[in-house]
Amino acid sequence: MISVVVVDDDQLVRSGVKMILETAPDIAVIGEASDGEEAIRLVSKSRPDVVLMDVRMPGTDGIEATRRLTTVAPECRIAILTTFEHDEYVFEALRAGASGFLLKRIPPDDLIAAVRTLAAGDALLSPSVTRRLIEVFARRATGRAQSAGFERLTDREREVLIELATGASNAELAEALFISEETVRTHVKRVLSKLGLRDRAQAIVLAYESGLVAPGSSAANLP
Repeated sequence: MISVVVVDDDQLVRSGVKMILETAPDIAVIGEASDGEEAIRLVSKSRPDVVLMDVRMPGTDGIEATRRLTTVAPECRIAILTTFEHDEYVFEALRAGASGFLLKRIPPDDLIAAVRTLAAGDALLSPSVTRRLIEVFARRATGRAQSAGFERLTDREREVLIELATGASNAELAEALFISEETVRTHVKRVLSKLGLRDRAQAIVLAYESGLVAPGSSAANLP
């Protein structure tokens, strides 16, 4: 069973998400929280596989809660629940350690699939979403490319990271680099391990924030 905690200050949202998720035989909502502090206490105790986190809440918001949870419960995968795809808080949430985000209007079947994706250790960032975030990453670039650990990557792993920054799937990476999906999975795991990253979302943040990939480069020209 995939265990889930739902965090939102709107009880109707929490109830709706829970009702949808519990139609899936392999998912169980084991707790709900209405603010960040309550979420931290609940997740620290229950250690769910997935946390669905509202970003705008009174008191401790979803960004701060995410930042703290990645320290006290690093094995949990967190997705930010938001109303708008261009929410300015999405960028900060990804930096805080979220593995992606979900729109509150997401269709029920897609919500269930997203939870399964998170539980499997993958990130929730599509190419279209990545494209909208590139400009934000570029504006806030810190120039950490020399200290980001990229020198530990092989040439092929560096290629994989650059392609990964487009939000491409393993199948798309395999096609772009003319290698098998199994080889892609191996390279992605090595990239994340060498750079000390949780998942693809963090790899995308690092690639753009460090300046490794910049708007206008081939990897940034998303469909």
